[in-house]
Amino acid sequence: MKILVCIKQVPATQQVEVDPVTGVLKRGGVSSKINPYDLYAIETALKLKEELGGTVTALSMGPDQAYAALSEAIWMGADSGVLMTYRKFAGADVLATSRTLSEGIRALGGFDLIIMGRQTTDGDTAQVGPAVAQWLDIPHAAWVGRIEAADETAITVSQELARSVETVRMPYPCLITVEKDIYEPRLPSYRRKLEVGKGELKALTLADLSDTDPDHYGLAGSPTQVERIFPPETHVERVTVAGENAAEELARLLISRRVL
Repeated sequence: MKILVCIKQVPATQQVEVDPVTGVLKRGGVSSKINPYDLYAIETALKLKEELGGTVTALSMGPDQAYAALSEAIWMGADSGVLMTYRKFAGADVLATSRTLSEGIRALGGFDLIIMGRQTTDGDTAQVGPAVAQWLDIPHAAWVGRIEAADETAITVSQELARSVETVRMPYPCLITVEKDIYEPRLPSYRRKLEVGKGELKALTLADLSDTDPDHYGLAGSPTQVERIFPPETHVERVTVAGENAAEELARLLISRRVL
């Protein structure tokens, strides 16, 4: 069974800067980590590999520093890692990101099962997984909280929807996005790190894809753009109201400031 896990390297801190012109996060010089939801996706893939056999490939898109995230996935148990890296892949929205990942998946020869975390902590759209499935024209299930059964031909999962839990069975190839706590992610193995080093890593660039039009990727291929980003306003003024007429005084203050 061929399993692919899509992972992303995200800032490890909330102290990030945004390019005022493009609206894109400035990632240079910022410490990074694997997107927390993707750790559950990796663990899900490894559990299925232990049960059914096969291989697990980790796929990411980003600058060269993202190789570190792929190596960490390998130290957890993945067999190999692939980085989609090209300068014009940067600044992609959901549409361009999902298109890039789907092109990479095709270039790698396709997979039986694609697993992704529900969302990323730097984007929070939860749309990339379903969009990748749409580009690949395969069935998908989002918000998966439990793997009910899996064999060599299909997988049965439970989706944690807003007001219900739905169980679906899908034939391969298909894609799922998983919730946190579906499994407890294992730690990277220090012994495996010593054995494999950085692991089996390769790169895919624009030239490796079937669609080599650079206008379909990154900022150029993103129909949604960030209009403006600004830090939230903070107010440090404080008023203390006390005494027998505190309630009336508080009401007067709220009315005067148009809160009530």
